[in-house]
Amino acid sequence: MSAPEKDLQALLQTGLATMQIATEPELVQQFARLLRLLVKWNRAFNLTAVRDPQEMVVRHILDSLSARPFLTGAAVLDVGTGAGFPGLPLALVEPQRHFTLLDSGGKKVRFVRHVLGELALTNVLVEHLRVEAFAPVDLYDVVISRAFSSLSVFVSRCGSLVAPGGCLLAMKGGYPDDELATVSSRWELVEVARLEVPGLAGERHMVVMRRHA
Repeated sequence: MSAPEKDLQALLQTGLATMQIATEPELVQQFARLLRLLVKWNRAFNLTAVRDPQEMVVRHILDSLSARPFLTGAAVLDVGTGAGFPGLPLALVEPQRHFTLLDSGGKKVRFVRHVLGELALTNVLVEHLRVEAFAPVDLYDVVISRAFSSLSVFVSRCGSLVAPGGCLLAMKGGYPDDELATVSSRWELVEVARLEVPGLAGERHMVVMRRHA
């Protein structure tokens, strides 16, 4: 193993341990493989503005995993997943849940599908559609977005995909005061939680909204 690879895996191990996620060697290796694929594809297809692999650990892997405590139920939809975040990291640490990753970008969807084959992930389905055209047979316990839209647009476009009693999870930067005022009264604002992402500068928050049963 090269020195950069060792440094990358050490950063992953430290970050996972800080977030109280078990650091089994196989899991760390899976994350390292995901990062190698992201770096390789990013050179050709510009999947993310983040270029440095160590920065990818923090801004993509660990940031995605900060959503883990808010997951409920068995079925999770990641809207606007891009290159697979937060869905891919969450699927790796939550094999008992089923994840659907939705995006309209062809190159990003091809990358995610390639990753699924390389990592042999069987609890993930990829959909290449705009959210307005997505009509699943079954609704989701959780619909999550890391950088999809404002809260009002997120609720209006994705709320119908949430099962009664299920949740919308919106990952935000600073506390979204102005956006919270736009949320429909048909949704219960459960909490706006401060997220702690090891190594990440700046604020991160999770907005949790529950669909009334």
